[in-house]
Amino acid sequence: MTVMHFGHETEIPGLRDQDVGGASLPFIHYEGGPQHIIFVHATGFLPWLWHPVIRGFVPQMSCWAPFFCDYRRSDPHEGGLSWDMLSRDLAAFCRTLEIVNPLLVGHSMGATVSALASAKHGLETCGMVLIEPIFLPESLYSGKVSLKEHPLASKAIRRTNHWRSENEAWAYLKSKPLFSGWDDEVLRLYLMYGFRKREKGGLMLACPPKTEASIFIGGLAVDPWPYLGKITCPVMVVEGEKTENKGFVDIQKILSALPDSMYTQVADAGHLIPMQKPSQVVKIIKEFFHKIKGRA
Repeated sequence: MTVMHFGHETEIPGLRDQDVGGASLPFIHYEGGPQHIIFVHATGFLPWLWHPVIRGFVPQMSCWAPFFCDYRRSDPHEGGLSWDMLSRDLAAFCRTLEIVNPLLVGHSMGATVSALASAKHGLETCGMVLIEPIFLPESLYSGKVSLKEHPLASKAIRRTNHWRSENEAWAYLKSKPLFSGWDDEVLRLYLMYGFRKREKGGLMLACPPKTEASIFIGGLAVDPWPYLGKITCPVMVVEGEKTENKGFVDIQKILSALPDSMYTQVADAGHLIPMQKPSQVVKIIKEFFHKIKGRA
């Protein structure tokens, strides 16, 4: 198959690296104006999937999207890659690059990591957009869960991870319910950046199953609930109307715990809102940013 050209006057930047203290964190950066925005992806996904959203903000604003995958060693059998570590690295990333008072936009894991970077590690922000944040019932953070017991990690580590060609990988994506509601451009970006060549031929996932499982396990390493009340900036919480998380993520409890919270629901969207409705995400962020600027 031929991958479509992503024009729209905004080129996708190359991957760069930044030392965050004992590790080199990959990221992509879009140069622009003095207002800074950080986009943080969900577990197992990629910074490039934010491109259709970021395109709505450059060159007026400067945007960064880090790649939280296998930049640090971790083992899903030994506690995984802690989200506390990810949040600490996000705060260090911003300070080192002198990213000043950014707007944080995080999805799923990225939303929780963004909240912890601010509340636990002192990252000063002008506001946050938390899309489908993962704040689990507090009881789950009190005990150790094995790889076999974790519903998402145990599934992630068994993912298919070999395709003979790009055509086969594309057919695989089109056959899976997980990708069925995705925006076509985002799905093609996933094909372009979510796979890499194997030494012995064919393709493999850019974020390997073992790494994805390790990050899922690491989500239980720190209880985020005690920190929500310490977030002083305005926060927009975004939920999908058809999210699969309604049974175990209590959005109303999150809103009540945040000192300055707002809420919006995206119609006909599940948990993967940025992949399904990128243009609507742009609109939500712009309206939120306009609102908080009006307070200044």
